[in-house]
Amino acid sequence: MPAAPFTPAPSRAVRPEAPVVGDIEAFLADAIAQVGPDAVEARRPGPGRPRVLPGLCLWAGLLVCVLRGFGSQLQLWRLLTSHGLWRFPRVPITDQALYNRLARAGTAPLEHLFAQVSQVLAGRLAPYADPTLAPFAAAVVAIDESTLDQIARLLPALRTLPVGDSGLLPGKLAGLFDVRLQQWRQVLHVPNPLQNSKVAARDLLASLPPGTLILADLGYFGFAWFDDLTDRGFHWLSRLRAKTSYVVIHSFYQQGDTFDGIVWLGAYRADQAAHAVRLVQFRVGQVLHQYVTNVRDPYQLPPREVARLYARRWDIELAFLLIKRHLGLHLLWACKPVAVLQQVWAVLTIAQIFQALRQEIAGRAQVDLFDVSMALLVQEFPTFAADGQDPIAAFVTYGRAARYIRPSSRTRRTAPALPATGICPLPADLVLHRPPRYAQRKCAPRSTTPAKRTRSPAAPALHPQPI
Repeated sequence: MPAAPFTPAPSRAVRPEAPVVGDIEAFLADAIAQVGPDAVEARRPGPGRPRVLPGLCLWAGLLVCVLRGFGSQLQLWRLLTSHGLWRFPRVPITDQALYNRLARAGTAPLEHLFAQVSQVLAGRLAPYADPTLAPFAAAVVAIDESTLDQIARLLPALRTLPVGDSGLLPGKLAGLFDVRLQQWRQVLHVPNPLQNSKVAARDLLASLPPGTLILADLGYFGFAWFDDLTDRGFHWLSRLRAKTSYVVIHSFYQQGDTFDGIVWLGAYRADQAAHAVRLVQFRVGQVLHQYVTNVRDPYQLPPREVARLYARRWDIELAFLLIKRHLGLHLLWACKPVAVLQQVWAVLTIAQIFQALRQEIAGRAQVDLFDVSMALLVQEFPTFAADGQDPIAAFVTYGRAARYIRPSSRTRRTAPALPATGICPLPADLVLHRPPRYAQRKCAPRSTTPAKRTRSPAAPALHPQPI
């Protein structure tokens, strides 16, 4: 059947009341006006020429460069000097004066703007948050890191480094992503790209309220790390690392490869976790899926919800994909650290807005969040706004016909449902805490030489032995 014809979107005159973001540049203009890093461009005391480039214009131009897909600070200079921006007139400055101004300013104004935009969007997105994701948790966040791409060998100090050297990496980003709101909750820049993941993670957790559910991949797997999260009042969910030893101390349910029960992580004295955790296991086809969590109540977090929640850990990977591919962070504008970080914060601010747009479009169209194409949203949204149309209304009303909204290709993993009458309750006298004993593992930065990959062996049946 041929696709339905695409009808032009309605004009701005029929725009719904109070959208999250109708015109991204108009939204940025309002947000930047409230930040006001240089609200009054007063003459500096002492000799010297007065400042002619308003701070509001500078930061607005940097964000607009990301939004319009520009690729260098030189294009920012051309925008401000040749075309002008919004209500700001053209600014008669040299390109080097712009570079010097950016270098002196640092990242504080952009970090402040990112926080303010995030606060505004969080309030507007509250009606679209998914309340079915772990309703017992104060929040649901995914934690992960992503290494920034290599910088060009333009500076004299970098020209002697070979291609692929870790010295060309400007660090990595460690972040917390709010799965319910689809917003970055916090982002840290880690200068050393080889630093152990759990080092920066502890700084990120300082901003989370107790009762938050943390979704993490195997890069964060560790007995001491799990015990620390439990002691601090957090819920957590992780996959079980291959060859991890454990001892079953209670079975809620077991039928073939399907298992739900309480285990001790660490079967040997050399490495033992302090808190007993819950192991959920089931097989899908030829793959045995195993998850561990400190949510020990199978009624509070059934196995089906375990599988659904852990699949949402992939949300943070897609958020990194948005900033690195669709918003151009894989192409760094400059080599100096301050310039790299300014681009990072500008891209993160624009990413927050696009994440909010997709959340609202999905809510209004009553479709799954991931049925809305983020790639097409970034590509087509500015075009609608430039034509004087309401992009949100266009995506909601005509998204299916134009294939902006299409069935998502994400894998939906489903665990078997356990019979309520077949769950064996937890004994009241079962000991769930023991003195910990952590192996003295090396946590130094990883080697620059990639390790040889080996295929993990299949996990055997449940026994108190390494798997």
